[in-house]
Amino acid sequence: MTNVVLQRTYEILEGTTNDKIARGFQFFIISLIAVNVLVVIVETEESVLDEYGYLFTPFEIFSVLVFTGEYAARLIVCKLNPKYQNKKFGLLRFAFSPMMLIDLAAILPFFLPFVVADVRFIRIIRLLRLFRMFKLARYSEPMQTLGEVFKSKAGDLAVAFFILFIVLIFASSLMYHAEHEAQPEAFSSIPTSMWWGIVTLTTIGYGDVYPVTVAGKFIAAGVAILGIAVYAIPTGIMASAFTEELRKRKEQKNNTCPHCGKDITHS
Repeated sequence: MTNVVLQRTYEILEGTTNDKIARGFQFFIISLIAVNVLVVIVETEESVLDEYGYLFTPFEIFSVLVFTGEYAARLIVCKLNPKYQNKKFGLLRFAFSPMMLIDLAAILPFFLPFVVADVRFIRIIRLLRLFRMFKLARYSEPMQTLGEVFKSKAGDLAVAFFILFIVLIFASSLMYHAEHEAQPEAFSSIPTSMWWGIVTLTTIGYGDVYPVTVAGKFIAAGVAILGIAVYAIPTGIMASAFTEELRKRKEQKNNTCPHCGKDITHS
């Protein structure tokens, strides 16, 4: 009986089944996470906090109880996961997996004030409640897709951002030598010039720092145009990766039974 309950709990938590109870549980958790994020945002409004603040504490306690129960249940049934089953330190490895650390960060802000009395620290810790938003990655297919895209293209993106970093250093160095004498405060060093390089490469251009010399203006024009080309590289990588991942998921969905979630191509 115990094994049946554990197996059923594992199926619901991991979404390996697609029955009404599993879908209801996922909808409940997603809704609870969404309301939690909304509360974190809304409670910064003093007028709302003064009028409805008495509702926030009971809701926070209810949310923490649910999230803590979910966290504990996942630890209990993790031995049914093939990835951690019969593995040395399987429970410990599961507890330190990225999603479990996010789950832990989602509940810690409630318990830490009982240990730490520093008001400033507590205020910072309370912002960690926004980590509950990342729990959606377990239940949201778009966020899972995003995670898979980043994972599959991590190497390509690293190369693209390394190229961007090289361009930033080169552009900032040129601008420093072109503008240092004319604007010693704005371009006092290459690291200081990197602020101009970042806002120019990203085509934001706040206008707080800009070239005044002829050479500086020519460099700025070239860097601004180059920035468009440089940022097109990671954009293209992400676009192609998303297309490929969506195609894979569509094929997988077409080959999966909508009732039991099993592969039907080998049945």
